[in-house]
Parts: sequence; C-alpha cells; structure tokens
Amino acid sequence: MNPILNSIITGNGTPLVIIHGFLGMSDNWKTFANQMAERQFQVHAVDLRNHGKSFHSADWNYDFMVNDLYQYMQAHNIEKAHILGHSMGGKLAMIFAAAYPELVNRLVVADIAPRYYKPHHDDILNGLAAVDFSKKPSRQEVDELLQSYIPDFGTRQFLLKSLYWIEPGQLAFRFNLPVFLANKEAVGTQVNPEARFQMPTLFVRGGESKYIQERDEADIQRQFSDVRIETIAGAGHWLHAEKPAEFFQIVSSFLPS
Repeated sequence: MNPILNSIITGNGTPLVIIHGFLGMSDNWKTFANQMAERQFQVHAVDLRNHGKSFHSADWNYDFMVNDLYQYMQAHNIEKAHILGHSMGGKLAMIFAAAYPELVNRLVVADIAPRYYKPHHDDILNGLAAVDFSKKPSRQEVDELLQSYIPDFGTRQFLLKSLYWIEPGQLAFRFNLPVFLANKEAVGTQVNPEARFQMPTLFVRGGESKYIQERDEADIQRQFSDVRIETIAGAGHWLHAEKPAEFFQIVSSFLPS
C-alpha cells in the first residue's frame, strides 16, 4: 500500500476535500481553505501523488489517484465529505464520486468537463524539462528560462510555487516531471460515459475559459442528474485565483456546513 497523501487540514466541522489541478499543490488553495474553515468546515486540501509533498510513483493515472483518495478518507475517518476539484482534480472528483457515491455529500467541479482533452501542456512541460538543476540555478534564473516557453506571468508564478530548496544552493521541483512527460495522455482521460452521480453537483466555469463549452452541457447533465452550471464572468481557467470573491460566494452558497 502506498503512503497516505499529504494534506493541509484547516478548521472543524463538515469535511470538505479539495483536489488541486495538474502541476498544482494543496498550498494553492490556502486562502479559500481558510475562508471555508471560518464557515464551519474541516477542510482537507490534499497533495495528489507526484505533486506537492506527497509520494512519487511511476504509477500515475486516475485509477491510482481515486484509490489514493479513498485510502486518505479511510485513514482520516471521513465517512462522508463534500468534494471540490479543479481541472485535473475536478476530473478526479467526478470519477471518485461515481465510484464511491456513499462517501460524497456534494460535488463541486471547477472548470473541467467529463470529456477527453488532448494533451495541451507541451509548452509548459518542455519549459520545465529545460531547467537543468545540475547547474544550480537561482529561482530568478529558473523564472527567466521558463519565460521563453511560458510568457504568461501568472502561469509561471503558479509553477514556481512547486520550486523548493533540497539543500542550500540546490533547487528542485516538488512534482514528478519525468512521470508527467512519460504519461502526457493521462491528464485528459475521459470520464467513463456510463459513470453517474445523483447527489447535488455544481460545475463552475470561467467565462473566458474554453474548458467547459456549450457542447459539454448535455454530457454533464446526463452524467450528473442533480446539477447546475455557474459561470464567473471575466475569469479564465484559474478562476478561483482570478476571481476569488466570486468563486467563494458561489461555492459557499452551494455547500451546507
């Protein structure tokens, strides 16, 4: 059995499990977790395998991640929880809710649909792979190298959150980049079209994002029978970071504590 996922646990009350997206980590959700903790939730922001401070493994797909989440809830004696997932974490949340509906109270999916997404992170992955840590670059030098691959400042700042000092003078990424490079198709895997979840479900999409389109709505409504879809105007894919007040308001009004 694998080690239990690392997490940041905040507050007391109804369990709420937050699942970050690809190349993310639990720390990305610190502000939102603290807000929800103030509303009488016990928030579990997890690091998925190969991310953050959780274990690394060559085995990496949604089936493994679903089992990790199940083992996490068992280890923490969570009988039932609200589950919130963003992007890859949202897809994992959908698959988990369909597999273990008895463990899920309400489901929140942030800016991802059940459909297949072809690999589209090549520029990011190529930029990360170009960083040669044997040369002991500084944080600023890593940022400057990434800039030619990833011009968007916000995306680079998001990625640099996973940069840490192994020892004085030696940086590394927390995520398991070699496994991601070897499994580029895994992130975009389609949720089984036969999967169903009947408890209340909320999809939140960014108005400027292309991840959930009108053509996705029929599949969402077919697979999630008690669903509503909300749009945050002016937000892109990282809607919780770009429009945090609006995201908090929509989610907190949906989840009973």
